[in-house]
Amino acid sequence: MSDSDLRKPLNPTPGSSDRTPLPDFKKSVKLKYVKLGYHYLVTHGMYLFLSPLVVLLAAQMSTFSVQDLHDLWEHLRYNLISVIACSTLLVFLATLYVLTRPRPVYLVDFACYKPDEERKCTKKIFMERSGLTGTFTEENLLFQKKILERSGLGESTYLPEAVLRVPPNPCMAEARMEAEAVMFGAVDQLLEKTKVNPKDIGILIVNCSLFNPTPSLSAMVINHYKLRGNIRSFNLGGMGCSAGLISIDLAKDLLQVHPNSYALVISMENITLNWYFGNERSMLVSNCLFRMGGAAILLSNRGRDRFRSKYRLVHTVRTNKASDDKCFSCVTQEEDKEGKVGVSLSKDLMAVAGDALKTNITTLGPLVLPMSEQLLFFATLVGRKLLKMKVKPYIPDFKLAFEHFCIHAGGRAVLDELQKNLHLSDWHMEPSRMTLYRFGNTSSSSLWYELAYTESKGRIRRGDRTWQIAFGSGFKCNSAVWKALRTINPAKEKNPWMDEIDAFPVEVPKITLIDT
Repeated sequence: MSDSDLRKPLNPTPGSSDRTPLPDFKKSVKLKYVKLGYHYLVTHGMYLFLSPLVVLLAAQMSTFSVQDLHDLWEHLRYNLISVIACSTLLVFLATLYVLTRPRPVYLVDFACYKPDEERKCTKKIFMERSGLTGTFTEENLLFQKKILERSGLGESTYLPEAVLRVPPNPCMAEARMEAEAVMFGAVDQLLEKTKVNPKDIGILIVNCSLFNPTPSLSAMVINHYKLRGNIRSFNLGGMGCSAGLISIDLAKDLLQVHPNSYALVISMENITLNWYFGNERSMLVSNCLFRMGGAAILLSNRGRDRFRSKYRLVHTVRTNKASDDKCFSCVTQEEDKEGKVGVSLSKDLMAVAGDALKTNITTLGPLVLPMSEQLLFFATLVGRKLLKMKVKPYIPDFKLAFEHFCIHAGGRAVLDELQKNLHLSDWHMEPSRMTLYRFGNTSSSSLWYELAYTESKGRIRRGDRTWQIAFGSGFKCNSAVWKALRTINPAKEKNPWMDEIDAFPVEVPKITLIDT
C-alpha cells in the first residue's frame, strides 16, 4: 500500500473522515419525547406532591395548644360524620403516600477490576502479535495501525492471555478463565470494601454481551461464592455496551418489590472468544478498541445502609430504537465471507447513536433540568413546532443539572461530538477520555472506571449529581442519575486509579479524522 493509499478515506468502515457525525441536537427535537419526560415526572413523582402536604399538616398540628386539641376533641365526640370523614381522609392520604413513594435505592460501593501487569498491551505489542497471527493482510495491518493511533487509547490497556499468546488460543476454557478473573477479581474487592456477607445478597445480575456459556456467568458467581439458594439471579446477554445501566434499572425495579435486600450487579465483556481474525474492515475496528475489564456494584434498599452508602439512585431512563431496521442492524455479530465471526459496525453507526442519544436526553431533560431551563426550552420548542416561529432553538445547559458526567468511553469520535453538542468543558469530559486512554473500551463497565476516576481526583462532594450515559447495539441509549450522599475522600478509596492518579490527565494528541 502506497502513502497515497493511506491518505484515502477508509470506507466502508466507521473510521473514515467523511463519516456522518452525531446529529446536531439543536435540530429535529421531537415533542413526543419531551412529553414522555414529563409523563415520567408525573407518574413517578406523585409522592413529591403529597410530601409537602404531609409536612404542612404536621407543621399546622405543631402549633396547636392543649386547649385547641381539647376543643377539637369535644367537637369530634358529638359529630360521628366528621370523625369518619377525617379518619377516611387520613387513611387515604397515608395509603396513597406509601403506595406512590418508591423505595430509595442506594449504591453502597463499587469496584473495578484491574488486570495483572502481564496483560498490558502497548500499541507496539498489539501490532506485533497481530502480525504474528498470519491471518491479516499487510493492508489491513496498516489499517489497524491507523485506527489504533486515532483511537484515543494509550500504552497501558489490557488484553487476555489467550489473545496475546503466540499463536493465539481462543477457546472456551480460556474464555472461562478470563470471565472468572474479571468477575471474581471485582467482586472480591467489592466484598472487602463493603464487608457484606455473600449470603446476604438476594439479587444477582450479570451482564456480558458476547460470551454466554452454560452454566451461565451468574451461575458461576453463585457457585464460587456459595450464594443462597433462593437468590434471584439474572444473566443478560447480547445487549451491548449499554447493558450495565440496563442491569442497574433491573436491579432498581427488583429492589422496589423485595424489601431489605442487597443487589449485586456485575458488568463486563469477554474478549477471548470475540477477537476477530478476518480481513473485513468493518469488523477489525473492534479489535482496536475493546479491552479487558469489568466492574461489580452493590445496591441496597435497606434504610440503615443510607449512612454508609456513596450514592442514591435518582433516575434511570432507557431508550430503545430496535424497531427501526437501520438502528437494529448497525452493530451486528456475524460471519464474514470466510466464515470468521466478528462484530460488524455499520457506516450509519454515528447517525444512529446520535438519534438515540438525542431521544434519551430529550426524555431525561424534564426530570433533571431546573425549571428556568425547562421553561426556556419548552417555550422555544412550542414556538418552533406549533407556532412555526423562526426562533433559534434553545439547548438546555445540562451543567446546571449535573456536576459530573460519565459518558461511555466507546470511542474518541463519539466523545468529541457529545462534548460539542452538550457544550461540555474538557474538565467534564476528562473521566471519559482518561478511561478510554488508560483502559480502552471496556464495554458496559467503562462508566464505573470513569466514576472511580472522578472519586480518585477528589471531585465528589455531598449533594453532587452524576450523569451516566451509555449506548450499545440494538440500538439502545440508557441514562442513570446518581446523587452523592457524602463527600468521597480519595485517601480512603481503593480503585484502579489510586496508584497512578497523579499522572492524569495526560495530553492525548489531536486527530483530524473521525474514528469510532
